Order: sequence, then structure tokens, then C-alpha cells
Amino acid sequence: MSKTNILIVEDESIVAKDIAQSLKKLGYNVIETASSGEAAVIIAEEKKPDLVLMDIMLKGEMSGIDAANIIHEKNNIPVIFLTAYADESTLSKAKISEPYGYIIKPFKEIDLHSNIEMALYKHQKAIELKKERDFLYSLVEGQDNTPNMLFIKSNSKLLKVQTKDVYYVEALKDYVIVNTLNGRFTIHSTMKDIEAKLPAKEFVRVHRSFIVRIDKIISIEQPYLIIEQEKKPIPIGGSHKEELMSRLNLL
Repeated sequence: MSKTNILIVEDESIVAKDIAQSLKKLGYNVIETASSGEAAVIIAEEKKPDLVLMDIMLKGEMSGIDAANIIHEKNNIPVIFLTAYADESTLSKAKISEPYGYIIKPFKEIDLHSNIEMALYKHQKAIELKKERDFLYSLVEGQDNTPNMLFIKSNSKLLKVQTKDVYYVEALKDYVIVNTLNGRFTIHSTMKDIEAKLPAKEFVRVHRSFIVRIDKIISIEQPYLIIEQEKKPIPIGGSHKEELMSRLNLL
């Protein structure tokens, strides 16, 4: 297994050497030591370390927090702050850059080790979650050239659902319920998101809390409509009535 590459950003040379020695004893590889935020940004861009140990209070125009923001934004590299200051003002500023750890100096090697391992673990999980989310979005948005189907996550599985089998979608606080021919799926999403991903020619928003498949409507009796195989009346919102009627093939 390859060693974890770490960039140290510390403007006190003696402290930087102590940190480097501790890291080497713990089995990590120190790729370089930077003494300023500007240098840290350049090195991170060039050498792509696995993690950065960043002193907050650096000499020069760029603080450790500013450098961490740039490194995180440009390279998505986890940063752990090292600082001798634990006041509320410093903590509040540090939070903005979303660090993966915050170690108060002086610290013990065991604290350094545990913070680094936890940061690496959290970062890896964040990468995996982003990949999964991007994959789900690509499927749902039809980027695989299958616009007539959705893939819905249910109990850690991806289930294929044909859009022709979706009867209606109902909002429920921070979730939506997708009602289909074969069951109901509760997912964490918004109606706006779902509406954008369903084929516009087949579905219509009839209420702020309901989207229905047009060809599943069997009757309308204001202010409600009835869907196939559903006894529950679905309300028609006043602001959506005109849109609904324009989508029906009226005689």
C-alpha cells in the first residue's frame, strides 16, 4: 500500500521540522513543506498531496484559511488546520473553508494520527457519495439515452421504473412519493427536481403537491381528479387548472 502524501504548511521552521518528523514516525510521506499560503497553493496544484496540514496564522498576505479555501476549491484536497488559537473568532473563520480537522498546538502524535486518518476516511466517503450522486443524476436525466425510464434508489438498490408506469408523484415535506403500477417509492427530492426529470409531454403539475401522468387520468370533477387504480381524489390547484385543461384532448 502506498504511503499517504502530506503537505505541511507552517512558517516556523522548527515547528515544521517537528511535524515532519512526527509524520514520518507515523508512516506518512511528507512531500514538501511550505512557509506561506501562496506557496502552499502552488505546491498543492503541482504535487496533488493526499492531505494538507495547514497552520492558520501564516506570515504574508494570504492566511492559512484563504489558502485552504483555494486548495479545496481548485483541487478538492482535504485540509486539517493546525493552530495555537482556539478562540471563537478563529474557529468561526476556519469553519467557512470546511476543514476536515482542527488540531490545537501543541498536540500529541496520537491526535495527529487520528485526525489524519479520520480526514482521509471522510474525504474518501465524500468522493464515493459524489460519484454515486452523479451516476444517479445521469441515469434519471436520461443521459444514457433512455429517457423513458427512471432509476430510483430503494433500500440501497437501483430499481428501474418505466415512466409509463408512474401514476402520480406526491410531495411530503422534504420527500416525494413516486406512485407506480408496482409500488410506492419515497425519495429525498423536491417536486421541482422531479418535474424537470419526468417527460414534460406525458406529465403535468396539477397542484403544488401533485404531478400526474396525463394518460392515467380517468375523470375530473372540480376541484379533484381521479387516477387509474386510485380511489384517492387528487386536488387541482387554482393556479394549475388552466395548464391541466390545455393539456387534455377536450371535446
